[in-house]
Amino acid sequence: MKTKLSLAVAAALLAGASSANAGITIPAGDWTLDIGGVVNAYYTSTRTSGTSAGGGYGGLFNTVNQGGNKTASNITTGLLPNYLSVSGKTRENDLDVGFTISINPGASTTSSGIQSFNSGNGARQENRQAFMTFGDKSWGSIKLGKDLGIFASDAILNDMTLLGVGSGAGGLAGNDTTTGRIGTGFMYADWKAQAAYSSPNWNGFSFTAGVTQAWNATNALAAPSATNTARGGASPAFEGKASYEWAGDFGGKVWVSGISQKMQSLAVTVPAVGTRNDRAEAWDIGGNVNAMGFGATAYYYQGSGIGQTVQFNGGFDAAGKQRDSDGWYVQGTYTIPNVGTKLGISYGESNIDGNSGTDLLLKNIQDSMWTVCAYHPLTKHVNLVAEYSDVEHKYEDVTPALSATAKGRTISLGAIMFF
Repeated sequence: MKTKLSLAVAAALLAGASSANAGITIPAGDWTLDIGGVVNAYYTSTRTSGTSAGGGYGGLFNTVNQGGNKTASNITTGLLPNYLSVSGKTRENDLDVGFTISINPGASTTSSGIQSFNSGNGARQENRQAFMTFGDKSWGSIKLGKDLGIFASDAILNDMTLLGVGSGAGGLAGNDTTTGRIGTGFMYADWKAQAAYSSPNWNGFSFTAGVTQAWNATNALAAPSATNTARGGASPAFEGKASYEWAGDFGGKVWVSGISQKMQSLAVTVPAVGTRNDRAEAWDIGGNVNAMGFGATAYYYQGSGIGQTVQFNGGFDAAGKQRDSDGWYVQGTYTIPNVGTKLGISYGESNIDGNSGTDLLLKNIQDSMWTVCAYHPLTKHVNLVAEYSDVEHKYEDVTPALSATAKGRTISLGAIMFF
């Protein structure tokens, strides 16, 4: 099957849409098997400066900046890991039945010989997807298993750094992915055990609703900001999204999504009065349009107790109170006619606020990123990628003299192959 190199192909692979990512199709009795995937690698050079204060998860560039200016050069995968996905589908008892299983091997190593095995700092591997589906086009489908989360999924699926590197190249060598725009415009949808229902497509409108495995809250906002930890509640998380998509010379899509999860046993240490329960919640809205080679995307999210970059990280303070967070990004692209080269520019930021009186030193943390890029289709399966990203981490303290700013600038050159 002919493969079109585009953000839509990357999104289809990331979302596990077997009908859209067909690569190598194999008839096997009553089944049709589909083998597809991604291989990518980039040379990256990251220059950091400033002071890495207040932790700051977004961008992760500051993990290589522990004492002033520093440069890190790596050969690594980008936001998409290397990917091998095997899907199957059949029709049984008036039901469309399918499955998807993927493996995601890393391609970056930073240690030699036995050190890689002992430290875990060699090329890593994930298993992001393992799910089944059953249903019918007349009433929808059920998904059971592990796949991309529902809330904020469209934010990452429409992010142009999905074909490149974005942030994190300087501090994540040895891992199997960078962070793209995660934490500098949207939260990570992540890969979750779930039971979800997806509706049929009604003239462009569709929705998905489901329950996902409740996750623990963890500490992502390091000292000097007070933080908290908690367990996921007795009930699962509830997630959902709805979208409307239209085709034509001026095609596009709009979407909304949300998440809510109960958090229990929040340790209240300021003052030390035991534990309390609360909820972490967030919602988002976004859209994109495409016409005459131009594309535009706009996105916004807001939450309480949800954190800033990775869900449920740093969302509550030491008094067990929700921290408010929000973020947004805008993106524009243009594909040169008869050449196919796509040029893009985007900006986004993520913010999390401290709580006056109980959050000790933290007032605000903001992570932002500018990205410019060029993607050129060398063949129908291979894209050459050139990208520049400028990330800024701001920690605003209640005492201005303790506030700090750190920056990271990354140049990335490489290629990505779909099959």
